Amino acid sequence: MVPREPVPGTRARGIPSSGTGPSALAPLFAALADPTRLRLLNLIAGREVCVCYLVEILRQSQPKISRHLAYLRRAGIVLARREGKWMHYRIRHPRDPVAAAILSTVLDSLQENPAMQADLTRLSRACCQPQRFVALQRAPAPTVF
Repeated sequence: MVPREPVPGTRARGIPSSGTGPSALAPLFAALADPTRLRLLNLIAGREVCVCYLVEILRQSQPKISRHLAYLRRAGIVLARREGKWMHYRIRHPRDPVAAAILSTVLDSLQENPAMQADLTRLSRACCQPQRFVALQRAPAPTVF
């Protein structure tokens, strides 16, 4: 069993600590401090994506992707929805205006990064041609908001 990464500034069960100020932003910054998590946020920004697409696009194992998505959920910036055996993920903007502005700025800056653009290109190809990916056959296509 892989140990879970703790989210700084959280109480039991991954509930973000209340309040404002620097300590309230610690879980957000911790969540944004990993390249894989940034790639995941880039892929789900503005859409809801099934985890199977994220595994295929990032070419990483399902447990690793799920662990990073769980970290983002505990930080309060990603929501998950189950549909049968499929798990769908989307961005959840924080209620705190400072945290929301930070997340929006990060998401905007990711769009200008060539590696992040390449991930989005792979996602659009996978959505249009899921038959090219064995794991994506019969998977629900991402939903754009």
